[in-house]
Amino acid sequence: MSTKPRRFFIRGHKLLFQQGDSGLRLYDGPDTGALYRRDLGDLEADCAGELIALSDQTPPPAGCVEISLRGAFAHLPELVWVQAGRAMQILDWHHQHRYCGRCGEKTVEQHEEFAMLCPSCGLRSYPRPTPAVIMAVTVGDQILLGRSRHFPEGMYSTLAGFVEPGETLENAVRREVFEETGIIVSGIRYFGSQPWPFPNSLMIGFFAEAGRNRVIHCNNRELEDACWFSLDNLPSLPGQMSIARRLIDAFVSVNRKK
Repeated sequence: MSTKPRRFFIRGHKLLFQQGDSGLRLYDGPDTGALYRRDLGDLEADCAGELIALSDQTPPPAGCVEISLRGAFAHLPELVWVQAGRAMQILDWHHQHRYCGRCGEKTVEQHEEFAMLCPSCGLRSYPRPTPAVIMAVTVGDQILLGRSRHFPEGMYSTLAGFVEPGETLENAVRREVFEETGIIVSGIRYFGSQPWPFPNSLMIGFFAEAGRNRVIHCNNRELEDACWFSLDNLPSLPGQMSIARRLIDAFVSVNRKK
């Protein structure tokens, strides 16, 4: 039995919500004034979606609340939140590829796939997630966490960085950890991945083991600070939505059982 696609109304890079019987829920009212719409397909069973973009020059529909994608995590099941992130990324892609990057001709959106086709030179432009590695570097019951300048006060997280052209994921883990902290790692193990629509990354998580030399040489161009933390002395951590927090929670869970 087919189910009605969830509709994600977006205005000015914020999702529209309305008050429901049990709290805020996605707005699902009239779609008049839509500037752009696109079928998002199915992420999994019962998670089909449709993107509806409204002009940010006109007021939102009466009774609506506008919430950022980060804020929406508190109001949506995780899979629906991931689909909302997909909607945001498709909308950005559509705006950014209206003209061919090779010859400058106006592109034509294709509806059998996510592609913008140049009718002049034939170039197809697709949404392209940017791969990034994110890693929990550990030794015994200690974990290496870093602090970026844009983090909330007191918060630390796992190290992360973008994969460079021609680089394997494992080499990206080694390079990023060494560049940011001077620590050499081995024993790299895959943990999992997460689409991260801020703006369009694919976060690929790993565990890695520090070598004998655990002296940190923090690269202040990359991080404000980096420290080893024990299980009983963890700082403020990222929110539950992130794979960073899942890596840290997995590390804590394993070591608590020892």
